[in-house]
Amino acid sequence: MVRERSGALSGILNGVDYDEWNPESDPYLAAPYSARDLSGKAICKRELQRACGLPERDEVPLIGLVSRLVKQKGIDTLAEALSRLLELDIQIVLLGAGEPWAHFYFGGMAARHPERFACRIGYDNRLAHQIEAGSDFFLMPSAFEPCGLNQMYSMRYGSIPIVRATGGLDDSVQNFDPENGTGTGFKFWDLNAGALFDTVGWAVHTWYRAPEAIQALRQNVMAKRFTWEEAAAKYEELYREAVQMRLGAERYGELAAGRIG
Repeated sequence: MVRERSGALSGILNGVDYDEWNPESDPYLAAPYSARDLSGKAICKRELQRACGLPERDEVPLIGLVSRLVKQKGIDTLAEALSRLLELDIQIVLLGAGEPWAHFYFGGMAARHPERFACRIGYDNRLAHQIEAGSDFFLMPSAFEPCGLNQMYSMRYGSIPIVRATGGLDDSVQNFDPENGTGTGFKFWDLNAGALFDTVGWAVHTWYRAPEAIQALRQNVMAKRFTWEEAAAKYEELYREAVQMRLGAERYGELAAGRIG
């Protein structure tokens, strides 16, 4: 039924509460920072590494995830790719809860790779904010995602998203173009471990080989805004279009002019 009416469907991205998600005033962070002065982000990274028991290394790219540990979020694909990912010179911090197998698997991987992978099972709002701020990249390998919010939070915090190009993730993240320095993240389309690994590898290669590109990307993402004012205006426009289609243009004009009730 939905596919039959696909031509009538419209998608509107969520908005972000920038009073809560703001690195300049976030009370959970070790230091505030902004796009103009990123020195506080380095402090937040070291604090996150310390809190999660990872070596405090400024030079290593730190990848964050805050997610429900369920198949929708691509956690099974991440699990399949994780051993290869941890062969790279990176660090990963994961926060989430969900399917029991994921608790055991990721917990076990953290125990075997304590210098590169940290896992916290459960929900912790403070740590979620700290991961957004302390990460260099934010990974979302979702199988499907109607909109998503964490990729929007990560942009505000200067953490470059690495996402599977599906739903709202595809709509809200522009793929990095190394030739002209545009884009707001790194995207992959195929839902498999190879595509995930290759795209993380691309981001990590860019981190080590083209730090100026990482700085440009960071400025790009921190300039993005996804406001509820913009979303509300699109909802209002969509409602008006729906009413107009239902009533017909002439009757809608009379309704808008207040001549009929």
